[in-house]
Amino acid sequence: MTATRYRLEFMKLQQLRYLLAVAENGMNMTAAAERLHTSQPGVSKQLRLLEQELGLSLFVRKGRSLEGLTAEGEEVVARAARVMREVEVIRGISGELYDQQTGKLSIGTTHTQARYVLPDVIRRFRERYPDVSLDLHQGTSEQLAQMAEQRRIDFVIVSEPRQRFPDLYLLPCFHWDRVIIVPRDHDLAALEGKPTIEQLAEHPLVTYVFSFDRESSLKRAFGAKGLEPKVVFTARDADVIKTYVRIGLGIGVVASMAQDCGEQDDLVALDGADLFPRCTTWLGFRRDLVLRRFMYEFIELFATHLDERRVREMVMLDDQSRIDEAMGALPLPVMTACGEMQDGTV
Repeated sequence: MTATRYRLEFMKLQQLRYLLAVAENGMNMTAAAERLHTSQPGVSKQLRLLEQELGLSLFVRKGRSLEGLTAEGEEVVARAARVMREVEVIRGISGELYDQQTGKLSIGTTHTQARYVLPDVIRRFRERYPDVSLDLHQGTSEQLAQMAEQRRIDFVIVSEPRQRFPDLYLLPCFHWDRVIIVPRDHDLAALEGKPTIEQLAEHPLVTYVFSFDRESSLKRAFGAKGLEPKVVFTARDADVIKTYVRIGLGIGVVASMAQDCGEQDDLVALDGADLFPRCTTWLGFRRDLVLRRFMYEFIELFATHLDERRVREMVMLDDQSRIDEAMGALPLPVMTACGEMQDGTV
């Protein structure tokens, strides 16, 4: 790479804009600065930097005044004008794409989110954007991570573990707890208070496939008590877990949002909030994804605190640890039974 090409990497559109403003205002630096809503020294500094980076003298100078353009300066101004016209065309294309009411949005998530959280969000989104095609992919965390890596999905909605998605921006949406599902005639249903971890360890468990991964908070909760849970059946689907609880295979441990208040009353849901660490649902997307207006609106429908302004601010941070720090002070809502959302400050 030549020295000239190396220097050109540092040339900024702002410097070209300043150059054109000076040329169009008859070499009057003050008039150019007023047009650009900046200071005359600022314009002068940027033009000198541009000359240094190009290795060219663009102006004919007499003392501190600019008398005109050098031959090289005239060539650069002509080309800069073409560049800025192309920039405006690109901005126009970007604006058109941003505001389009049609397109496609692919979402990858778990069965529980798809079954109990997303229906109302998707219904409201479709009312606003009837011409946007929605693809909903379901899978485990491992499968969703693979879909994201293969660029098959735009958004991923997951809970844990986050480590499987190192190349995505992950924004926290809401917290949720777990409930223990038992038949109404089960011994645990007769308890006056909440069950303990020790009591759960005495019974066969039916739960999610991922619940006893090494990184799972559920696994850690039993391990902290020196207990090994008796997992007899795992499934990806909360409804399947409930089915096998009904036939007496074991007690179920599912997300609180999977407790449907319109269900048959043959099952009892016991509060597990104090037994297991609270979980967080995250919405993630690729770092190079160009977000369109309907994408921003979907995010806000799913998590009302993530409006377009806040999402843009988080993307500008361009670092997950900084995003976590910025979002850490924000109280997240808590998704409870029947899909109800409680204020995170409660």
